[in-house]
Amino acid sequence: MASSASPDAPARPARSAGGGSARARAAATARGPRARARRPLSPIGSHLPVGPGLARGAFRTAVDIGAEALQVFVGNPRGWARAAGDPGQDEAFRSLCADAGMRAFVHTPYLVNFGSPTPATLERSVDIVAHNLVRAYAIGAEGVVVHTGSCVAEGSREVAMRQVRESLLPILDALPEDAPSLLLEPAAGQGQSLCSGVDDLPAYLAALDGHPRLGVCLDTCHVFAAGAPLDAPGGTTETLDRLVALTGPDQLRLVHANDSKDPRGSFRDRHERIGRGQIGPRAFEELLRHPAVAGVPVVVETPGGVEASREDIAALKRVRGR
Repeated sequence: MASSASPDAPARPARSAGGGSARARAAATARGPRARARRPLSPIGSHLPVGPGLARGAFRTAVDIGAEALQVFVGNPRGWARAAGDPGQDEAFRSLCADAGMRAFVHTPYLVNFGSPTPATLERSVDIVAHNLVRAYAIGAEGVVVHTGSCVAEGSREVAMRQVRESLLPILDALPEDAPSLLLEPAAGQGQSLCSGVDDLPAYLAALDGHPRLGVCLDTCHVFAAGAPLDAPGGTTETLDRLVALTGPDQLRLVHANDSKDPRGSFRDRHERIGRGQIGPRAFEELLRHPAVAGVPVVVETPGGVEASREDIAALKRVRGR
């Protein structure tokens, strides 16, 4: 399975001066003890459509709506095709983000499932995640988000977790030191999820030897649907405290800030606008005040398109206070 990741590796371009590697160093500094004492602000942004191109579309939209971070798909989110990208747009996007201090992330396609019992799905998952890491490197993104997957059939969890290990470790081992991190996003608990909520993360990380190229992407809707008490006073603080206790102080690299259409423990992944769903506004106040989130980008994936994202970004900035 290592060979699935290796053909792309030589294609990784050198980063431009002041590009993604500088942002990575800034992010690392933000996670250091001295920076935590200063409580750096969390950049707030949105998942955005690429439109006419990364630079012409996603970046310009991000600036227009007041985003300080952004997340994109670098191909069809519901397909396996490997989009080559436009080198001119890649370079322009990387330079614009570096100059603006815009934190960039890539989300892998929804079809990815390293726990799948179908060999073709597993092979395609390896291929597309490796490709997304290469594309992320090319555009200066600091992380690639991947869903933690499902074993599909009841009773096959052990086999599925072995597949996760055998498939992902070669990809992670092949990454250069300044490559984007792979960010594990726990699911909402639906089906035969391999990792849903905070409590499942230690076993998943352990299966991958706590690899240094790994991080965590916490989706508020997902963990709420999986049972986290984000709607209760102090519940978000409690959940983040537990995340730190179980995974360590520096594993959280990205937050997907989404309210939920459904109640706690529903196992349903249906996002709602910030403060308008079952989670409610208080949870996002606790989120942005928690030390574990200081300096960590917070990206909305809420319904309603770009204008809704503009409003949700503004709402979170008001909570943040600056």
